[in-house]
Amino acid sequence: MRALQFTEYGSPDVLTVAEAPEPHAGPGQVRIRVSAASVNPMDWKIRAGYLAKMSPSTFPVIPGSDAAGVVDEVGEGVQGVAVGDDVFGSGHAVTAEYAVLDHFETKPESLSFVEAAGLPMAVETAARALADVPFSSGDTVLIDGAAGGVGSAAVQLAVARGATVVGTASERNHDYLRSLGAIPTTYGPGLAARVRALTDAPITSAVDIVGGGSIAELVEATGDPARVVSIADFNAGEHGVRVNGGSGERFYGALAEAAALAEEGRYVVAVEQTFPLELGSQAQALSQGGHVRGKVVITVP
Repeated sequence: MRALQFTEYGSPDVLTVAEAPEPHAGPGQVRIRVSAASVNPMDWKIRAGYLAKMSPSTFPVIPGSDAAGVVDEVGEGVQGVAVGDDVFGSGHAVTAEYAVLDHFETKPESLSFVEAAGLPMAVETAARALADVPFSSGDTVLIDGAAGGVGSAAVQLAVARGATVVGTASERNHDYLRSLGAIPTTYGPGLAARVRALTDAPITSAVDIVGGGSIAELVEATGDPARVVSIADFNAGEHGVRVNGGSGERFYGALAEAAALAEEGRYVVAVEQTFPLELGSQAQALSQGGHVRGKVVITVP
């Protein structure tokens, strides 16, 4: 099969399309003929060698964890999914013609394969972060960095659960946040004061998505560091804030929640740009450049 891969750490230019062995579904897994695979920051961090000391790669590496496509193999013990079904989910080495998914859901008819490929990691990460700062329907939640893939997922999950959401983003993304049901505001110094001016209700919880140095402002906005979580600022602990950069406790059950919301027209996936498999290096370069609204997705013909 054809697959995007790299044989050494480096810039996006180390990515090429080459032949690779086809994977096969094991127990609890499905194999799909991939239609689309999304790019996550972890993909280019691995390629660039940022994680080499912590978790060295075995080359060649096929990047990607999130994909959507048509099931063509069903592993032992899998129920509710059959060959020919459209699904989306999470696995390993998915930027290829075939991929094995460990966690998957039926693709909502309301979402294209490109949109569905953008769901898994963003939804799982957002759900995990929101679980660290519990809130109830009617509470107000602040999402710092609300326009990207994880941020927009957090906004939509929180809105669906009954929260009033204030989200930070650049001004060009404010209309987008309003379309998701959030109250937009800008980044930067004075955030806590701006949030107070936007809503009379106290901020119950705050989630830092981007690690932009706003932890002190988020603590001021909530009045309690225990009500703040960061998925990106590993110095947040100095403020008494929990850092959740990933753990053994995963929230893949949120995939079903997002799929159901999409079927109801209450969840959308913004796609910044798509690239064919042969231009996968450009897709990673765009993601690595930052300030991307929504998802960057690679299509596999």
